[in-house]
Amino acid sequence: MIAASVMGMVLSTMPIGDYDKRLVILTKEKGKITAFAKGARKPNSAFLACSQPFSFGEFTLYEGKSSYNLISVDISNYFEELRRDLEAAYYGLYFCELADYFTHENEDGALTLKLLYQSLRALSQKSILRPLVRAIFELKILEVNGVAPQVFGCVKCGKTEKLYHFNREEGGLICSDCLKSFPKSIKIIDATVYTMQYIISSTIEKLFTFTVSEEVMSELKKCVENYKEIYIDKKMKSLDMLEKLFL
Repeated sequence: MIAASVMGMVLSTMPIGDYDKRLVILTKEKGKITAFAKGARKPNSAFLACSQPFSFGEFTLYEGKSSYNLISVDISNYFEELRRDLEAAYYGLYFCELADYFTHENEDGALTLKLLYQSLRALSQKSILRPLVRAIFELKILEVNGVAPQVFGCVKCGKTEKLYHFNREEGGLICSDCLKSFPKSIKIIDATVYTMQYIISSTIEKLFTFTVSEEVMSELKKCVENYKEIYIDKKMKSLDMLEKLFL
């Protein structure tokens, strides 16, 4: 067998047998993979610390028929600040669950991995509120996977003016002239439209560089939560816990 090295982040782990762990890792080169860490649950194991969610670095693996075996790791970021903050940890686990939901093996995982990494970094910063980090991550991961809403023009007529309503069933913004055909649309202000446009069109490196008013945050949250229900048909366990404990 030939060893291969990949750059990635541990999304989730599961105990196997008495001492081993099964890791789900999002990698830049191979997309989402499953890897077994032998002896990772032993107190003196070299894999003990790295076989936890959020561990980011270089993983050296042997490839089997249906999974990989972990040989060695070089972790560059454990995101310890998230592990020490229960609320931040649940936000981070939710982001990992969403990344797991959207990614597959043998697909390019570079953009999703970069988005996840930058979003976890943003969770540890006090300059940006966590509900905003969440909304940005949710909307951007939809864009990365090609299912973002249309926010640059009316989904009905294509006009780029008077875009004051959002309709999840139609897939984006509705202008005032077309509104009579879509009475259940969510009313929003210009700043919310601009915020969604910025998130969708911005590079990942520039995503977490702004704040918004309470009004924009409320509208953004409502639009994103309504829209993502169309494309995400799974209840995320970490989100459920986050909402029960903190929201």
